Amino acid sequence: MKGRKTLNYISDGFFQGLQLIFSMDDEVWTAVLTTLKLTALSMSATLAVGVPLGFMLGYFSFPGKKMVRITVDTLLSIPTVVVGLLVYAFISNRGPFGGYGLLFSLPGMAIGQAILALPIVTALTASAVESVDDRLRLTLLTLGAGGRRLALSTLWESRHQILMAAVTAYGRITAEVGVSMMIGGNIKWRTRTVTTAITLETGKGEFSTGIALGVMLLVLSFALNWSLSALRRRTAS
Repeated sequence: MKGRKTLNYISDGFFQGLQLIFSMDDEVWTAVLTTLKLTALSMSATLAVGVPLGFMLGYFSFPGKKMVRITVDTLLSIPTVVVGLLVYAFISNRGPFGGYGLLFSLPGMAIGQAILALPIVTALTASAVESVDDRLRLTLLTLGAGGRRLALSTLWESRHQILMAAVTAYGRITAEVGVSMMIGGNIKWRTRTVTTAITLETGKGEFSTGIALGVMLLVLSFALNWSLSALRRRTAS
């Protein structure tokens, strides 16, 4: 009897969640749109910085490279709350960047998420560049290619691995809660993302809203992975 009640509780919450999605519930869709805006900002900053850093780390040899690589690999597992705490300290009113109004804003949250995802893109891009066949570089040098052409050709050969790095970074930032809660404040209609809304609504007992948001998060993840898979097949053909 108890098991049946539990199943009814879950199934009722699931169907109610679907009703919230298809009825275009403002609270659900605002959280989704906020998540999309935040993810776009975070991923743009992460890729713009992480791919060049990863290329340099994987392509060039320099003193202390091994130590830098170990540091980057160590940062892959940095706790989200630690990143949130550090960013909060810098952008709060008492911090050095407190005058820019970044606290409890999407740009401030994007900074924290970009810092969280940066080691992932950097480390995986470096590994991708290191795995490129050395004969490519020798061939390009023989053909008279310059530094820019060498860099672009190496990145192009590593494009599939870099796409996977981007997907991994995306999964990291969309699933995190600590940075978004600490820096964004989970403000309704402004900084409330899908993950922070799920945490809040589930804690309040609003199971159907939590399921609706969870379904939307899964849809976003599947859509991104499907798009990147299609792009990968297209570039490989």
